[in-house]
Amino acid sequence: MKVLVTGGAGFIGSNYVRYVLEHTDDEVVVYDALTYAGNLSTLKDVDDDPRYRFVHGNICDPGTLVEAMRGCDAVVHFAAESHVDRSIVGSDDFVHTNCFGTNVVMDTARELEIARVVHIGTDEVYGSVEQGSSSENDPLEPRSPYSASKAGSDLIALSYHATHGLDVTVTRCTNNFGPFQYPEKAIPLFTTNLLEGRKIPLYGDGLNERDWLFVDDHCSGIQLVLHEGAAGEIYNIGAGNETPNRLLVDKLLALLGHGEEMVDYVEDRLGHDRRYSVDITKITALGWTRQRTLDEALEETVSWYRDNEWWWRTLKARA
Repeated sequence: MKVLVTGGAGFIGSNYVRYVLEHTDDEVVVYDALTYAGNLSTLKDVDDDPRYRFVHGNICDPGTLVEAMRGCDAVVHFAAESHVDRSIVGSDDFVHTNCFGTNVVMDTARELEIARVVHIGTDEVYGSVEQGSSSENDPLEPRSPYSASKAGSDLIALSYHATHGLDVTVTRCTNNFGPFQYPEKAIPLFTTNLLEGRKIPLYGDGLNERDWLFVDDHCSGIQLVLHEGAAGEIYNIGAGNETPNRLLVDKLLALLGHGEEMVDYVEDRLGHDRRYSVDITKITALGWTRQRTLDEALEETVSWYRDNEWWWRTLKARA
């Protein structure tokens, strides 16, 4: 099988590319615009793999995309603007890339009669969940420009199945973390700050809860949906370890040998969702389970950032 991976030079996309090359005989075409969060250094270790090819292009450009997608059997669509804080400051790029760009991806796949498309979404489309867990059939209540644009992209993708019969599945993951994550997101930001001897900025009272999913576990779920998921269906992927941000910080402080003095409480984010949690019954029924506990995955992640300063120090300096 030949798979086109949009956004394959980003955090989750590059880890997925590595997962496919390590666990299958498939060929991978990475299609990426190389914006600030897309970096070819994330794929440095697969450069010499003959099953890997890179194409520089934007998903909003149908001419370039159609040539990259031609001859592929499947598309896994990661490419998106993905940082909530940036969407609050300026939402235009989020709506353009996540909605218009997704439409271009789906229409190109329809035109080329691609056998299967997996669209990668987020649990943030459900909004804040005070109790219980969100199922795939729950209403969407996004509360930031980012999550609203991702909700729109989910609906655009699914509309191509309903209208054109395109074989589309949608996954909605919880908060990912692991190697090669751009250091504006919580875990790499907190980890690299502590490695530099700088404080951790913690929003509000620190009691907002997130379900932290190790990126390799997420990739295995995506691969399962690609091969076993039903067309037109949505699959939540989560680790089931809802954790207050304050507790997450404590775990990182302990791993890096620091104390409370390294925590800087800052003004809360606008519209900050209190809690996310997803019901993973559907993906579990396909045979998926996470392979790492939160503590195991955090230790592995901290070790990676400690051992790979060459990657993140350049990005932080540039930012």
